[in-house]
Amino acid sequence: MEKYRDSSLSPKERAQDLLGRMSLEEKMGQVNCLFPYGDNWDAVEKDMEHGIGQVSTLDVRVIKSLEEAAAWQRRIQEKVMEKSGHGIPAVFHMEGLCGPFIQDSMSFPSGIARGSSWDPELEEKVGEIVGRQELSCGITQVLAPVLDISRDSRMGRQGEAYGEDPALAAAMGTAYVKGIQNQTVAGRRAESVAKHFLGFHNSQGGIHGANCDIPDRLLEEVYAKPFQAAVSGAGLKGVMPCYCVINGEPVSASEKILTELLREKMGFEGVCVSDYGAVGNVHNTQKVCETVTEAGLLCMRAGMDVEAQNCMGFNQELGEWFRTGKADMAILDRAVLRILEAKFRMGLFEHPYALEGEELREKFTGRDDGRVSLQSALESMVLLKNNGVLPLKPGIRKIAVIGCHAANARSLFGGYTHLSMAEAVHAVANSIAGLESGSVQGKELVTVPGTQIQSDETEEFDEILRHQKPGCPGILEKLREKLGGVEIGYAYGYAIAGNDFSHMEEALRLAEEADVILMTLGGKHGSCSVASMGEGVDATDINLPECQEEFIRRAAQLGKPMVGIHLNGRPISSDAADRYLDAILEAWNPSEMGAEAIVQVLTGEYNPGGKLPVCVARNAGQIPIYYNHPNGSAWHQGESIGFAEYVDMPHTPRYFFGHGLSYTEFAYSGLHVAPESADPEGTVEITVEIENMGKVKGDEVVQLYLRDVYAEMTRPVKELSGFKRVTLEPGEKRKVVFRLQCSQTAFLDSRMQWKVEKGEFEVQIGSSSEDIRQRGSFRIVGDKIVEGKSRGMYAEAEVR
Repeated sequence: MEKYRDSSLSPKERAQDLLGRMSLEEKMGQVNCLFPYGDNWDAVEKDMEHGIGQVSTLDVRVIKSLEEAAAWQRRIQEKVMEKSGHGIPAVFHMEGLCGPFIQDSMSFPSGIARGSSWDPELEEKVGEIVGRQELSCGITQVLAPVLDISRDSRMGRQGEAYGEDPALAAAMGTAYVKGIQNQTVAGRRAESVAKHFLGFHNSQGGIHGANCDIPDRLLEEVYAKPFQAAVSGAGLKGVMPCYCVINGEPVSASEKILTELLREKMGFEGVCVSDYGAVGNVHNTQKVCETVTEAGLLCMRAGMDVEAQNCMGFNQELGEWFRTGKADMAILDRAVLRILEAKFRMGLFEHPYALEGEELREKFTGRDDGRVSLQSALESMVLLKNNGVLPLKPGIRKIAVIGCHAANARSLFGGYTHLSMAEAVHAVANSIAGLESGSVQGKELVTVPGTQIQSDETEEFDEILRHQKPGCPGILEKLREKLGGVEIGYAYGYAIAGNDFSHMEEALRLAEEADVILMTLGGKHGSCSVASMGEGVDATDINLPECQEEFIRRAAQLGKPMVGIHLNGRPISSDAADRYLDAILEAWNPSEMGAEAIVQVLTGEYNPGGKLPVCVARNAGQIPIYYNHPNGSAWHQGESIGFAEYVDMPHTPRYFFGHGLSYTEFAYSGLHVAPESADPEGTVEITVEIENMGKVKGDEVVQLYLRDVYAEMTRPVKELSGFKRVTLEPGEKRKVVFRLQCSQTAFLDSRMQWKVEKGEFEVQIGSSSEDIRQRGSFRIVGDKIVEGKSRGMYAEAEVR
C-alpha cells in the first residue's frame, strides 16, 4: 500500500508521499478552484481535467432542499476523484459568517451583533453548529470568522466584523475557530478560514477593497492581533487575504505580509486561500506585473496556495513555466504540500462524500440549534437609551408600529446570510467581488424612491423567505402574538432609504391614536443592488435616511412615548432619534429568531445586556473614531493645543464603545489587584465584585481596561484587556476574577520588537469604556523582549 493511503501516518507524511507521485498537471489542479453554477457542467468537466483543489459552493444557495445540496456535493466529488490520477478529493468551501447557505440550515445574527454579546462561550457554540451542518454536506472549509477590525461605518461590510477592538475580536474569533475546528462528522473535520487578512476595513474613504494606509506598527499591534490569537489559541488552519493594497503591495501578492508576517512571525501553518478574483485583480485592477501569469507567480511566491474562484493567474502558462524551469518548481510544491496536508487533516481521503438519507438529517439538525440562535439574538440586543418607557408597561391599550421593517421578516437577516445571498440572485446589479457585474439581465430596475437602491418589495423576494424559512415571523406578527390583549396597528410610514414622504400622513394618523409608538428604523444590510449596505455597497452618509429623520421629528409633536428599534449592519446615528425617542434598541440583524428576541426585550421577558462593540460616530465627518486612540488624539487632543471640540460638534462619539443599558442597576466594589509588582513574565490577578441592585434578573458585561501610564512609544489612552458577561439574579453578588499575563502589555518598540516594559499600569473596570467604576494599579518591575505569537492576547476570566 502506498504511504499516502495509510491513515495511521501523519497528514504531513502522507502529503509528502503523494506529492512525490503527482504529475505537474495534477499539482496545478490542486492550486485551482472549481466554480460550478447553473448548467455549466461542460465547463466544469474541462476545468477539472486533472482533478481540482477546491470547489466553490456558492451556487448551493439556490438549491431547494438539503438532500439535493448533499447530492450535488457527492456528484461533483465523484467526478473530481475520477479525474485525478491519484483519486484526490476536493475541498468544498462555503461561507459561514451567519450560517451555511444550505436549505434548512440555521441562520445566526450578523458579526457585529454577535460582537455585541461579548460572549465567547456562546460564540463557540455558534461555530460548532455551523461546522456540523457544513460537514454533514461534505463541506470541510468554512470561510469564517471575519477578524477585521472595523473603525469606519461608511464601509458596507461593517456588519460582518466583531467591532473596533482587537481584544474583543480576538476572544470572539478564537472561540468561533475552536467551534468550527473541533467538529468531526462522519470522519471529516472542518477547518476555519479567517478573513480578511489584513487591515481590510481601513480602506481609504471606506471603499471596499481600496488602498490602505497602515504603518507596520498599527498593522501588527491592532489589525493582526485577532488573527494571531486565532493562530496561537485555536490553531487556525486557513486564512483569506484581503483585496487591498498596503504600502504599495497588493496583499494577495505580498511576501512581506503572507510569509514574513503571517507564517514566520505569527506561526501560521495552514492554507492561504485567495478571495474571489483576488489573484486576477493584482494584474487587472491593481496593475501589477506585465501579465496575469506573472501576477499569479508573484502571488504564489508570496504565499498564496489556492486561487479562487476561477483560474486566472494560476493558469496553464504558469504550469509551463514550472515545467521548463522558468519558475521554481519548489514554489508550486510548497503550495501543493500545504493543500494535501489539509486534505489529509480533514479526513477527506477516507470520507470524501456528503451524508445522505436519515443520517444526513440526523447529523445536520441539532435539538439546540434554534435555542443557540435565539440566545445569540437576545444577547446581541443593545439598549442605547431608555427613559423608563421600556419594558412596555401593563395597561397599554393601543400600540402603533411604524416602518417598513416591521411587517417583513426579511429585514431581520443581514449580509452573508443564506437569505441575502439568495436575494442577490435576483439583483439587477452585482456588488459581490469576483462575480459578474450584473446578476439579472434585461430586468427593469425599480428603485426605492430618491435612491439608486433596487426595491425588494416584490413577490420574488418574499418567496425566498417563504421557501427558506417557512413560518419565520416578522416583528409585527410576533408583537401581535405576544400581546394578545393589546390593539396593535401598523403603517408602512417610510422606506429603508430616500426621501419618500408619501406614506407619512397615514402613519401619523395611526400614531396619534396610540398609547405608544414603536418605530422600526434603519436600512437594508444585504447583498448587491437590493441593499443599502453590504459587500461593495458603501456610503458617505451613516445616519438615518431623510424619510425616517423627518418622521421622528413630526411624530414627536404628538407627545406620545416613542421607541426606536434599529435594524442594520452599522449602528444607529441620528440627531432626531437622540433628541426625541424615549428609548432606542440596537437590534442589528438578529436573523431568524430576531423577532422573538426583539419582542422579549420590549416586553421585559428578557433584560437586554448587549454592549456596543464600536464607538458610534455622530456623522461621517468624525471617522475614524474609536475609544483606544493614542494619547493626545481624538477627544483627548484638547489636552495639548486647540479647542476641545469641533466648531460644529463634539469630538466625542454619539455612544461610546462598551455602552449598553439594562432594566436593572449593577454596583461594582472591592477591586483587588495582586501582586502590586510583577515580573514581565508573571501574571496579575484582578478581582472585582459585581452586584445586581435592582428587582429583575440581568446580564452585565464587566470590562477590564489597562492604561500604560508612561511608555517608550505613544500608547493608547486605554485598551480593553479582558471582559466577562455575568448573569445575576436580583440582589445577587459575585466576584469576577481576571488573570492577566504581563506579556499582554507588550507593544512594538522603536526597533519593532515586542517589548514588555517596566512601569505603572492603571487598572480600570467598568460598564463601558467611559463608565469606569473601579480603579487600581500594578507595576511591572523589568523589561523583556518577548515573542509576539506567544504573548497574552486577552485576560481569562471566571465568576466566583
